Parts: sequence; structure tokens; C-alpha cells
Amino acid sequence: MADIFDCNTFCNKCNRKMEPLLISKNGFNLRAKKCKNCGSLALHPVDKVEYENYMRLKQKEYSVKMRMVGNSYAVSIPREIVDFMKEQERMINDMVRLSFENTGRLSLMFNTPENTNSNARVIKAREIKVVKNNKPVIHTREFSDSAHPERNKKQIIEENEDE
Repeated sequence: MADIFDCNTFCNKCNRKMEPLLISKNGFNLRAKKCKNCGSLALHPVDKVEYENYMRLKQKEYSVKMRMVGNSYAVSIPREIVDFMKEQERMINDMVRLSFENTGRLSLMFNTPENTNSNARVIKAREIKVVKNNKPVIHTREFSDSAHPERNKKQIIEENEDE
């Protein structure tokens, strides 16, 4: 079946031919057509619906149970999330990547190639500065390394009140 976006599309405002465009939004690639004359934009309807479903799922918070299975713990993933990923049958017995990101945070990564580099790691650094009445109240730096959790650190920086 032919896709409507494969055909020539003309702008509703100025009746000029629209050019195909790929827009990346929150990790989603959305097909679109844009008029170079007036800047009018038309998103592919299928991509738009899929993106809206993703945003709706992303805003939900699920309470799931953690269970003991043999010597390991298992956490159930709501079917709504798995259905959205459209690979339910293929994923059932596939391996997923699990990493311990930070205290109280685990990450599951689906659809990872099997030849993924086993030395791959996630390194994060962030700085937080809280200012009250134009004076720093709290200033911290955090560093985390998934490959070397012993190097993870949180540094509280003393602020000089004379500044």
C-alpha cells in the first residue's frame, strides 16, 4: 500500500509544493512535509499518533510488584508498555540490558544489538546550585560511572559568603 507522504503534497496556505523533512523529537523520528515558502508544517498522521501515545505512556507512573524467582528478583512490565514497543512476541525470551545507574535507579534497555560492546558504560556528571536571595545556599557536584561505581561521588562545595 502506498503512503500518502510518498505523493506530492501542496501547502494549504500558499499552494506550493511541500518538501519532505525528518524531525527528531524526544528520540522519535517524525516524518513531515514543510513549505519552504510560508513555513507551514504537516506531520505524518501515523507518526503523530504514535508520538502522542508515547508521550501519554511516558507521563504515566506504574506501581509494579517485585517477586522472587529462584535466586533472582523479577519485576513485571505492564503490557501497555510492551504492546507499545510492538515487539512483544520477539521480546519475550530476548535478553535486555540492565544497569544500575544510581542509588534507587535501574535502567532496562530493549532492542540492543547482540554485538554491543561489553565495555560500554554510562558516565554522568551534573552540577546543582540552589540560590536564595541572590546567595548560593547549596552547591553540589555529582559524578557517576556505571563501569566503576566505586568512583561515584557527590561533592558539596562550600560557598564563600563574601562573593
